[in-house]
Amino acid sequence: MRFMDLLREVEGIAAKMLSKELQDMEMNQLVSRRVLDTKPITVEYEVTEYGKTLKPIIDELANWGMAYRDAVFRRESISK
Repeated sequence: MRFMDLLREVEGIAAKMLSKELQDMEMNQLVSRRVLDTKPITVEYEVTEYGKTLKPIIDELANWGMAYRDAVFRRESISK
């Protein structure tokens, strides 16, 4: 994805913070960065093979978060 596409996709993040996070992820070999020779310059990011190994972990965290949220809402509904 291009930087601006990522910026639009990640709700509530500032360009400076996204840039810093992408730099950190690139340094940790989770994403790769490619600069295209266009006017203006275009920068594209792609998840590396190593980064893709995080998918099952992220999916499980998301599942846990949704289950936890449902449990909290059920407890709030019962106590009312």
